[in-house]
Amino acid sequence: MKALGNRITRWLTHWLTRERPPAETPLCDFNRLRFELRPCDVLLVEGRSRVSEVIRVISQSPWTHAVLYLGRLFDIRDPRLRARVEASFEGDPEEQLIIEAVLGEGTVVSPLTRYQQDHLRICRPDGLSADDAQQVLAYAIRRLGSTYDVRQLLDLARFLLPWSVFPRRWRSSLFQHNAGDATRTVCSTLLAEAFSEVDFPILPFIDRGTDGSLRLFKRNPKLFAPRDFDYSPYFSIIKYPFIGVNDIGLYRRLPWDRETPFQDEQPRHPPLPDEGVETDVAMARAEESRFRHALRLAGMGRKEA
Repeated sequence: MKALGNRITRWLTHWLTRERPPAETPLCDFNRLRFELRPCDVLLVEGRSRVSEVIRVISQSPWTHAVLYLGRLFDIRDPRLRARVEASFEGDPEEQLIIEAVLGEGTVVSPLTRYQQDHLRICRPDGLSADDAQQVLAYAIRRLGSTYDVRQLLDLARFLLPWSVFPRRWRSSLFQHNAGDATRTVCSTLLAEAFSEVDFPILPFIDRGTDGSLRLFKRNPKLFAPRDFDYSPYFSIIKYPFIGVNDIGLYRRLPWDRETPFQDEQPRHPPLPDEGVETDVAMARAEESRFRHALRLAGMGRKEA
């Protein structure tokens, strides 16, 4: 019976985490973004899996996943922590690494390139000292191997939905003392706990006394969603769009299509007859090259980071 349950769990996890194909045209420039990253940056991901759709509905935000950027192995000062990361990742020591909590995998170290085809956004903690950044990384690294807390995801859904709809026994247990397992976590909770270790604010509760004094209260880490790092006033948002428009008025010279004023979805080019996949890929690359060349001729070339 237990074996059957495990098979059902594996099938369900595979079904929930299966990703749809990436967009034909990316929203962000991954190559520029990867050079901007610094250790302890939070990277938000617009996921493409079924579980991402669930989180999108729960949080009412396109950002469905949050990861912590570790940097390269040599960016981790503590040799014991560096050795632990090295033992958890079999790859090039020069690889840019992230740490994340993933359904079906738990808390793991992954290469940054895992999300090179996704829409990404950098959230940088303002004023975080180098020493505190190492402590944040250390907390996350010590959580390697923790399993993904599916119960917490369900609890968050129940918490965000109207309580009057559900019987009391179905209501969220997020506020119960020691609710959940300390060896389980989800992506945003892992990051919230890590920054809480150094008292770095994300979305604290603020109380102003009658004498004008201020007190900050830490929010329950289990209540955080990826969107909160985007919303927090204590994180700077860094974007690298696929087409940069940093110069004033440059957007006026973008190659807009004037024949159709609006589109409801991404336009698709009809496939050519008797053309194989390799030919399609080659043509797509050639088309992209011609497009970038046209941008440069129009004075729209982006400065390299």
